[in-house]
Amino acid sequence: MSADRSSSLPLAGRTALVTGVSRRRGIGLGVSRRLAELGASVFVQHYSPHDADQPWGADDIDSVRAAVRSALAPGADFGDWGLDLAESTAPRRLIDAAVDTFGRLDILICNHARSGGDGSIFDMTPESLDAHWSVNARSTLLLTRHFAEQFAPDSFGPIDESATGRVIWMTSGQHEGPMPGEVAYATSKAALAGITPTVASELLTRGILLNTVNPGPVNTGYLDDEPTDRSAEVKKGALRSMPFGRFGLPSDPARLIAWLVSDEGRWMVGQVLTSDGGFSLS
Repeated sequence: MSADRSSSLPLAGRTALVTGVSRRRGIGLGVSRRLAELGASVFVQHYSPHDADQPWGADDIDSVRAAVRSALAPGADFGDWGLDLAESTAPRRLIDAAVDTFGRLDILICNHARSGGDGSIFDMTPESLDAHWSVNARSTLLLTRHFAEQFAPDSFGPIDESATGRVIWMTSGQHEGPMPGEVAYATSKAALAGITPTVASELLTRGILLNTVNPGPVNTGYLDDEPTDRSAEVKKGALRSMPFGRFGLPSDPARLIAWLVSDEGRWMVGQVLTSDGGFSLS
């Protein structure tokens, strides 16, 4: 990361992989477009079959691709791959594909998640727990490992802060309060928040900065009136807890993430950051 990078395109020349980019209203697309607008070349992973099982359904992937391409700054490039990250070999294959496309990766944003098919503690089965763990936690850890393997260990003095890699994980606010009916999902996301300091300390030996973001209630479709997987009463209660009178937009966490992976965010490492418009304070 060059210290003299243009302020208008602070990510120019950098390359990023963003996972979970399969819907035009999703956080993944919001992050991808923000990085592209700031100059990064962006490779995205998507898996539409997961969305097809949700109440709001799958989106048109060609439209998602077009939305990222339209945000690219001059000279930046784009790539994508539809891949199920529940497969044990998928994380390595995805990192390899992105590196093959761009020559290297500077930024990894693990935005993907399995949701739905969950339940209370009394509904838990080995299969439901493993299904959420394999996508939300295991694949994130393995993606991070394979991303970090590009960077040689640095044992010769202080880290060059202008040349650090960046990793962003996504958690879901389960540390802020209960998430009844989402035990498998909350467990897998809590694992990421809990292990953030440990993995961040290990990644520092390779000059990589890891932070985890809780985006709070962002309306990616599940907070619409219809279709939904939550009752109208639950959504109205959540909206009343939003100090600004609205749910988050994908662009809200995208701004924080873009800052974290830029030169401006180089002093942040090993943190679990909440970007929820004050929801957790209500």
